[in-house]
Amino acid sequence: MNAPFVLPEEDTASEAIDAIRDELDVFDDWMERYQYIIEMGRKLPPFPPEWCNDDHRVPGCQSQVWLEAQEEGGKLYFAGLSDAAIVCGLVALLLRVYSGRSREEIMETDPQFLRDLGLVQALSTNRGNGVEAMARAIRSAAASLKG
Repeated sequence: MNAPFVLPEEDTASEAIDAIRDELDVFDDWMERYQYIIEMGRKLPPFPPEWCNDDHRVPGCQSQVWLEAQEEGGKLYFAGLSDAAIVCGLVALLLRVYSGRSREEIMETDPQFLRDLGLVQALSTNRGNGVEAMARAIRSAAASLKG
């Protein structure tokens, strides 16, 4: 699996969530956490411009967000992009958790972790709804994508 798809850094989704929690805990306030999340977004693999269309658009997001999924070897890999820096970082965070996982692991990994980490509450209502829409889109792709 190559760019633009995100390869997992951790062995499991729960390890990725724990690693993200530890990384965010280093920062004293949300402005520093936002900067860190924005940096995560800047490190996403390049997203093909031809995928920035309605077929790949995630509904329910205030910003434009595009997502693509591909299955290989029983695992789903995701690529994503947003036109807003903070949202791009949130895409990167979600893909770190979900990309490169089996359908079962994706479906078992409840997006509640976004609330547990304080991410949804720290965002504006529209952005919070958007990040939850991204998580739903990833889980929907896992439920429907056939290899």
